Amino acid sequence: MSAVEAVQTAAGDRVVFDRHGEAGAPAGLFIQGAGPTRAGDPVTSETARLLAGRGFQALVYDRVGRGDSAAAGPISLERELDAIAALAESAAGPVVLVGHSSGCAIAMLAASRVDRLAGLVLWEAPLGQFADGAPAWWAEVERLLEAGELEGAVAAYMVGMPPEWLEELKRSPDYPGLVHSWIPDGRALAAVESSGPAATVGALDVPVLAVVGTETFPGMAAGAESIAASAPHGVSEELAGAWHSWDPVAMAARLAVMLDARGDAPGS
Repeated sequence: MSAVEAVQTAAGDRVVFDRHGEAGAPAGLFIQGAGPTRAGDPVTSETARLLAGRGFQALVYDRVGRGDSAAAGPISLERELDAIAALAESAAGPVVLVGHSSGCAIAMLAASRVDRLAGLVLWEAPLGQFADGAPAWWAEVERLLEAGELEGAVAAYMVGMPPEWLEELKRSPDYPGLVHSWIPDGRALAAVESSGPAATVGALDVPVLAVVGTETFPGMAAGAESIAASAPHGVSEELAGAWHSWDPVAMAARLAVMLDARGDAPGS
């Protein structure tokens, strides 16, 4: 069973999401990285459907300023964190935050705002991926944003990524304004890398699973190991997937194991 619903955040944003499964069941809350909408992300939607088929709940939302969660202009990190808090409350049960790419950094910062937090699953967090560090990388993107040079900001954000990803973005009707919804991603990556993973996951008394695909980019495995080593209950694993995207069957099965283990945890 799935339904399209919406929550109102503390910041006043209306956030639209798909709820797969029943409210109150242990839930996976998927936090996308820069770019995707729920309609344009069949891998996450299929994972959510499979997870619900196992008796759990899955929430897939349009990030603030994307898709059906329309919002004009620059989107602050605080507004995105407010959205996650509202969605987690809507789940009405234990919640595992599932971050993808830069969504991992947002998930790490949001963890303290989720009352029924049951764990973090972080797929290929791009920490340690920037030549001069994430803070310097983001400072340049932010400079271009403040100057109104949106195309330059998109290109600067995408530095080091496959060029075909940028060319695909240019075909979007929202280009180049879509970069406004990437602000939470950039600020979260810069903040987490600047302070170190332990500043966000070091005090969490829940499982923290840092995952990479069986085929991935250089440095991703090292980043996952660093996150896992920073958490009291951290583990790094390899899971079926390639080039920054997971296999839905494998991810749903792994999430089910974590949710099943945490469904009766204290505070759930």
